[in-house]
Amino acid sequence: MPMRTTGGTGPVATTKTVPRESGEQRDTEADRGRDGRDAREVREVRGGPQGRDEGRHLNSALLLTLLLVTAVMFQGPIRGALAAPVMQSWMTVFVAVMVQALPFLVLGVLLSAAIAVFVPASFFARALPKRPVLAVPVAGAAGAVLPGCECASVPVAGALVRRGVTPAAALAFLLSAPAINPIVLTATAVAFPGNPEMVLARFVASLLVACAMGWLWHRLGRTDWLRLPEKASYEGQGKGAAFWGSVRHDVTHAGGFLVVGAMAAATLKAVVPADWLRAAAGHPVLSVLALAVLAVLLSICSEADAFVAASLTQFSLTARLTFLVVGPMIDLKLFAMQAGTFGRAFALRFAPATFALAVVVSALTGTVLL
Repeated sequence: MPMRTTGGTGPVATTKTVPRESGEQRDTEADRGRDGRDAREVREVRGGPQGRDEGRHLNSALLLTLLLVTAVMFQGPIRGALAAPVMQSWMTVFVAVMVQALPFLVLGVLLSAAIAVFVPASFFARALPKRPVLAVPVAGAAGAVLPGCECASVPVAGALVRRGVTPAAALAFLLSAPAINPIVLTATAVAFPGNPEMVLARFVASLLVACAMGWLWHRLGRTDWLRLPEKASYEGQGKGAAFWGSVRHDVTHAGGFLVVGAMAAATLKAVVPADWLRAAAGHPVLSVLALAVLAVLLSICSEADAFVAASLTQFSLTARLTFLVVGPMIDLKLFAMQAGTFGRAFALRFAPATFALAVVVSALTGTVLL
């Protein structure tokens, strides 16, 4: 603060105002910097590495666009490949299986979702006999009037066990419902119009396996092998939301496996050398085992598997019956669902026993009825 003299009055103090704009500007910039760092830290905490890399991943729309652009760029070679006789035969079988099976798949998913959501598990507990030996065949026969695909039968069986139904009866229903319900039997009749005995054979063999596995579990099963199922995902939601959520889930999963099954059937029909198929189909035991393993690997929904089996004309009716009996009871997706619902200790024992019994019973039933 400088001093100046005015006349004879002595020194007078003058005050010089220091500009504060620069200081305030620096404070504001510092605050903004801190706010920016805080915002970035919050985003990193919320999103983590996934949030930082979010822009680097391809979303479904971009991936579809890239596929379409690639198809347009290489449409000449693609058109030439599809014009080949082998590919035309492959596409014919694939489209035929999809067109025939898709309506039954959708109808079965709708009905199974309605049963899983709107029919309370207490209904089954009241309807079944108290004695497990009698409850098993009643629960197995209930699958004939309560349609449901295998994707829905596992959570329904879990709800039955959680509500106090004896596990033997719940497991019999789990195996029979996707195999002998009206939708599946109607689809089988449509797929085998010249062989109506296939419908009866499928019903008898599937019901026998379901009841036998229920009784076997009642006789030899242990409680420590069976984990009490957790609460079903649709419980606690509104009926409408739970219904459509179940439909979306089952259509997505079952539809994907149907596409895989149709592709496999078309490949076996059009690509695999006929000599190989004749060699496998010509041996009675080998043909049965081959289609049993194929049913496990393909994991086709039970509402659609009859159309895939009908396309495998190289194999005998007994071998194709094995395909129809084994598939709805044990396949890759069912094993994963059973392990997730009842525990791995249960699935590792129940799945191999079901597979072996289904193969033996279907082969014997086919020998008698077909």
